[in-house]
Amino acid sequence: MATTRTENEPTFALKGALPTPTVRHRASITDPTRLGAFLRSLDAFDGQPTTSAALRLLPILFPRPGALRAAEWSEFDLDAAVWTIPASRTKMRRANRGPLPAQAVSILRSLKAVTGSRRLLFPCVRSVTRPISENTLNAALRRLGYTPDDVTAHGFRATASSLLNESGLWHADAIERQLAHVEGNDVRRAYARGGHWDERVPMMQWWAAHLDGLTVDSTISVSAGSVMV
Repeated sequence: MATTRTENEPTFALKGALPTPTVRHRASITDPTRLGAFLRSLDAFDGQPTTSAALRLLPILFPRPGALRAAEWSEFDLDAAVWTIPASRTKMRRANRGPLPAQAVSILRSLKAVTGSRRLLFPCVRSVTRPISENTLNAALRRLGYTPDDVTAHGFRATASSLLNESGLWHADAIERQLAHVEGNDVRRAYARGGHWDERVPMMQWWAAHLDGLTVDSTISVSAGSVMV
């Protein structure tokens, strides 16, 4: 109609005829007590070293599972504690640079002794040129005793988002940037080009330390008044 190639809207008759898809949020653990119990259960995981490392990194870094599974060693600078995911592997087709807390660097250095000579951090058992599948991570969660209604690999993003926001310590934009969410408002996006890096570095270290604390004592609060940074 805008280009005068038709005089009417041919899809108008379909209005209301197509059902709206049901949005199903991935299960996640947002209660500190349950999260602490989950983190302790990771200590008992006896699966493949690569799967174990991926499971331990999920709650610390809370990346999209696909980004973690297909991660390549060339993306990591462990000395600078930075993970840069190239645009070709991100959902929004924009390179994503994220800080690595000391706990994540330690896990990665241990993993490098296992798969560091290969391209992928988490190669499939059947083929070192292919990464492990998301089903591998979710199956590992099932082995730990957690059902699909309890937690999923993707659910750790909601875990971190919820608890970081509840802490009251960090700017919401820094949290969103760490989640690799893109600001929908063009004006705000223009002002967010800095990526809140100076805040994200201490935030990620605080988050990793907070998870360590929950592993030992799940009664630790996430409120700003009870947390030391």
